[in-house]
Amino acid sequence: MNPYVLAVLLSSLGLGTTLTFASSHWLLAWMGLEINTLAIAPLMAQQHHPRAVEATTKYFLTQATAAAMILFAATTNAWITGEWDINNLSHPIASTMTITALALKIGLAPMHFWLPEVLQGLDLLTGLILSTWQKLAPFALIIQVAPAIDPMVLTSLGILSTLTGGWGGLNQTQIRKILAYSSIAHMGWMMIILQHAPQLTLLALGMYILMTSATFLSLKMVSATKISTLTTMWSKTPILAPTTALALLSLGGLPPLTGFMPKWLILQEMTKQELPLTATTMALAALLSLYFYLRLCYAMALTISPHTTNSTTPWRTQTTQTTLPLALSTTVALGLLPITPAILMLTT
Repeated sequence: MNPYVLAVLLSSLGLGTTLTFASSHWLLAWMGLEINTLAIAPLMAQQHHPRAVEATTKYFLTQATAAAMILFAATTNAWITGEWDINNLSHPIASTMTITALALKIGLAPMHFWLPEVLQGLDLLTGLILSTWQKLAPFALIIQVAPAIDPMVLTSLGILSTLTGGWGGLNQTQIRKILAYSSIAHMGWMMIILQHAPQLTLLALGMYILMTSATFLSLKMVSATKISTLTTMWSKTPILAPTTALALLSLGGLPPLTGFMPKWLILQEMTKQELPLTATTMALAALLSLYFYLRLCYAMALTISPHTTNSTTPWRTQTTQTTLPLALSTTVALGLLPITPAILMLTT
């Protein structure tokens, strides 16, 4: 892609997200979401492959549907209350439509069906943008409208997303689909605590972005898109293989890695709110996700590739890719747990 075109598209992504962050009017927030969608569509279709075009079409139709629902909900709320302010979402019909549309935007269950299929058709860097940056603007709106949403709706979305993300990834062989179901499960963790401690939702979102960035960049370094290609990772990059395995375990929430921090604090907050059954359900659902992370780690660390592999030649070669973002994101994704007390002081 032409570097000038790429710069314009990435700038538009930043502009759309910033516009949604800064707006208190539904129309401006909707414009920011639309700029985001239109900016990432050319990045998704740049491969000129039927699968990429199909994924782009699915993503565009889904996001257009969600945007239309947001605009209709905002119009309904303005018709009833006379105001377009985001924080004044008082009518139950408008609030329910809004949270449904925003759940469709970020891929929360049961509106998650598009996400694995879309992510499967993208290259790893575009998939990274879709899994991280594209979540920011809708989540800013979700946090603002959460006080007007029925707590039972938020709890149902959270539990259903965590269970769906766990079950859906169990039988997958494509890494991008596994990471899509991982995204659905992590979004569920953020939704479940939103009504009680929004600051923990932001913490979980930040940690998820860091860990997912480390995982995607590691897979991009070795061009791995299937579990079978992970078996050659040790022979290609003997240092990156255990680092990637640790990043996946961090995504699963195992101590003493960074990913344990948000799950620990969320479960602690739910027990403080006297929700032991919900906390137990979320902890058990996390075990489902941990299983398919362990499958990936098993393929990287405990198997040897057959000689008939179809992947690139598994010899140790010098890479021309930039390794600084990978090094920084991996370090952060593995080693932030000791600063949990400091983060906890900031969020209280």
